[in-house]
Amino acid sequence: MSFDTAEKPNWCSGCGNFSILTAIKKALQELELKPHNVVLTSGIGCSSKIPHWVKTYGFNGLHGRPVPLAEGVKLANHELKVLAFGGDGDGYAEGTNHFVHFCRRNMNVTYVVHDNQIYGLTKGQASPTSDEDFVTKTSPWGVIEKPVNPLALAIVSGATFVARGFAGDPEQLKELMKKAIKHEGSALLDVLQPCVTFNTKNTYDWYRQRVYYLSKPAETRPEAVKKALEWGKRIPLGVFYQSKEETYESKLAQLKTPLVKQKLKTCVKKLVEELK
Repeated sequence: MSFDTAEKPNWCSGCGNFSILTAIKKALQELELKPHNVVLTSGIGCSSKIPHWVKTYGFNGLHGRPVPLAEGVKLANHELKVLAFGGDGDGYAEGTNHFVHFCRRNMNVTYVVHDNQIYGLTKGQASPTSDEDFVTKTSPWGVIEKPVNPLALAIVSGATFVARGFAGDPEQLKELMKKAIKHEGSALLDVLQPCVTFNTKNTYDWYRQRVYYLSKPAETRPEAVKKALEWGKRIPLGVFYQSKEETYESKLAQLKTPLVKQKLKTCVKKLVEELK
């Protein structure tokens, strides 16, 4: 089953988003999912064009809001595979509150963040994950804030699957996506995604000199957090933490039957007449 579309991406040549797009299409295909059973949601940014270029259902929403969109879809129809896509600015700045509560709810949704450590669509401002001292248009003397650590934040907030991939290794990225999609619960996959136009520091070569793969997930959250805090000369990739816990939607007594299958008991005819 092909997930290709007639439309072609218009990202900058060499952008890490191309690898992420290829990886997600291959992952869906190898998991033998059907396009009509998959929904992709997104916010605003270069990464958020993903739903336009994967042959599934999609919803391109507001900045920082791909997660609540995905959660709404999942609550309405539990049988759908729902994936949210966004960038580091979209998810770790505008959408921070949604991100934290997504992790603690443990809803069966996969969240893929294209983490290029910069605002790409708005032409190169510092993002929440930009390194300290990184010079950008909004930080001409260098970033003075400490960067957000999305993996550590996800782990302590309760996410039951936390992983990091690298756009420069699309085959391993595909495998991580398959694991994230198959996981029953809140799954974060943070992807180190070079922005070839506006981020001249965190390049493919910069990452390749530092990244390595974990042999297995940590057994406890504290151990996973310790590994997630590792950044600099060595940057770990792979699954940092995974646990099996009851999902949010399975705990909702009123939603044992998905909304999409419930009979509509409210008559809206009277309301429609009043609004005429």
